[in-house]
Amino acid sequence: MNDIAALAKIDSFPYRHRLREVMSTPVLTASDTLTLAEAVRKMYEARVSSIVGIDDLGRAAGIFTERDLLRVLSNDGPSGLEVTLAETMTKPVATVPADAFVYVALARMTRMGLRHLVVVDDDKRPLGMITGRALLKVRATEALVLGDSVESARDGQDMRAIIDKLPKLARGLLDEGVTARNIAAVISLVLRDMTARAAELAELSLLDDGWGAAPARYSVLILGSGGRGESLLAFDQDNAIVHDGKSSDDAWFAELGKRLNDILHAAGIPFCDGGVMAREPKWRKSLEEWRDEVHRWVYTVENQTVMYCDIFFDFQPVWGDRALAEELRSMAMEKAAQSAFFLRYLAQNVAGMDGSLGLFGNFVTKQGRLNAKKFGLLPLVSAARMRAIRSHIPATSTDERFAALKEAGVLHEDDLRDFIDVREVVLKVMLEQQLADLAMDIAPSARIDPKRFDKRTRSRLRWAFKRLKTLKLVCGVGG
Repeated sequence: MNDIAALAKIDSFPYRHRLREVMSTPVLTASDTLTLAEAVRKMYEARVSSIVGIDDLGRAAGIFTERDLLRVLSNDGPSGLEVTLAETMTKPVATVPADAFVYVALARMTRMGLRHLVVVDDDKRPLGMITGRALLKVRATEALVLGDSVESARDGQDMRAIIDKLPKLARGLLDEGVTARNIAAVISLVLRDMTARAAELAELSLLDDGWGAAPARYSVLILGSGGRGESLLAFDQDNAIVHDGKSSDDAWFAELGKRLNDILHAAGIPFCDGGVMAREPKWRKSLEEWRDEVHRWVYTVENQTVMYCDIFFDFQPVWGDRALAEELRSMAMEKAAQSAFFLRYLAQNVAGMDGSLGLFGNFVTKQGRLNAKKFGLLPLVSAARMRAIRSHIPATSTDERFAALKEAGVLHEDDLRDFIDVREVVLKVMLEQQLADLAMDIAPSARIDPKRFDKRTRSRLRWAFKRLKTLKLVCGVGG
């Protein structure tokens, strides 16, 4: 795989496309009880160089390749073909989720010296195959190390080196013409991977320090923009824990949350000013406690609880028991959808998100800056979330929520297109402002200076804010 690592020319393809778009399908699988003779016959008939052994639940358990065949024949001769896949395949098999970007596969295969990578669903069932030969068609990038080095990070300092490279990566992709939406997705995936690795390191350190294994099933969640896949360069920590343990188990989970948050802080992901972190009791609960909390949010609605919902309902599990996290999502969506008062309150909250343009179309700024997130992104995000809850749509990204609404027949195709265009315009000016601020040693934020952009960009931004007002009416949240 050195030929992949050596290709250093900048190419945005790995950051624009996900593995589901480039993987080979169908992937050849067989029960791990199959003999090698039968497995090799299947490989020959399918004209493939590998076969994935699966367990009783259909999950990828190992992989047998042409190279493994040569090893068996060299060591045992023809008699080696009588043993089973389970006895000879490489275990565990390296896997990657279908929604990961291509750069993740490139980096993982380079780091681990792999020729095959199995693409799996959330339950580890094989969906497709990525091979080194296929990826040679995709040039790697200078920032390739970001794709997989998180997994091998030993501590927060190792991860800080990755965070420090994000602005350069974002600038390179922006110059290549990659959409701001895709750049935000890449940054978000890096943040998710870092949260997962920090949770893993925290759990290992608990074992080393005598705390023992987790007392119950649990899942670490990343919330807010990280959960939606919409993070730019002004990020902080938004995370939580759900578990199915008892109140007496909280001490272990409290220590896990503290260590998790400390590792991420050392990595350069600041503590959340609002305390939305797993170390805080409010964001670390059993499933039953979360059920009670969500019930309070949706039946005793106030501004503070709307803010919590804005963060919570976009969560994604990144470490631990995914099934437990999805149980939490189903419960929370069901409770929220049942409260008509809650949904009306959310709609009124979105309707009040205005103030970007003055009476004559001028930008309304404060100290020369306009909060593009507050007036441009949050109305879109909140409208999509509100409609998704109302329609029982489990998707968390804004684009996926709007696409699902369109498929459900409640959003016109023209409105969907404009929703995406508006979000792209706002995200792009925010990202460009953040990169410009970083170049001047100014901390990145959601606040933009409209005067720094050219006439065409300012015109597009005015269009986006004006169109946003009518799009809110389309979603039934205008007033």
